[in-house]
Amino acid sequence: MIDHAAPGRRWDPIVRITHWTIAIAVLANAIVTEEGAAAHIWVGYGLAAILGLRLLWGIVGPAEARFSAFWPSPRKALAHVRDIRAGNVTRHASHNPLGAMMVFAIWGCLLTIIATGITLAGPVPWAGTEYQQEQHSVSAGHGRQSKVEEVEEGEEGEEGEEGMLGEIHETAANLLYLLILLHLAGVVFETRRSGKQVVMAMSPLGR
Repeated sequence: MIDHAAPGRRWDPIVRITHWTIAIAVLANAIVTEEGAAAHIWVGYGLAAILGLRLLWGIVGPAEARFSAFWPSPRKALAHVRDIRAGNVTRHASHNPLGAMMVFAIWGCLLTIIATGITLAGPVPWAGTEYQQEQHSVSAGHGRQSKVEEVEEGEEGEEGEEGMLGEIHETAANLLYLLILLHLAGVVFETRRSGKQVVMAMSPLGR
């Protein structure tokens, strides 16, 4: 086995904080909060903010955190697979080529989930919003019958759009869970193949 070693590295604090915060947010909305509940929506908006910070950091952050350091490349990914088959271990300053493709795939799923979720949920559910909506519905109920029929027709069209967005949201979420499992499997594989520095680089604990 050829080991192209490099000094041990550690991701910068912004990368580590956003990585683990995103993981916690995804876990919370997957198994703790109820879909459509205020808590679920708030977590989703928080997830959007943290992902936005990470994407911004990919432009202005240190060299190893920037997109240019791990832009996905099928050619490099295939070369990395050949290195794995040959038993060669190369230390990368940023994500390895397969890891880079996984990162962008996960980000793509997260952006889809966030975009569809915000569209479905609407504004942040501040205190009193539900009450105001109920009052507005009661007042509207005293309007003319023709107006009610127009509203019902509009609602039917909106329900169709929401149904499609809901399907996209759910599909992207399920794909994200699959990608996370593959990501974890990849981390375990790389840790066994090239050592624990793969895990330590992203560890939230200090040196």
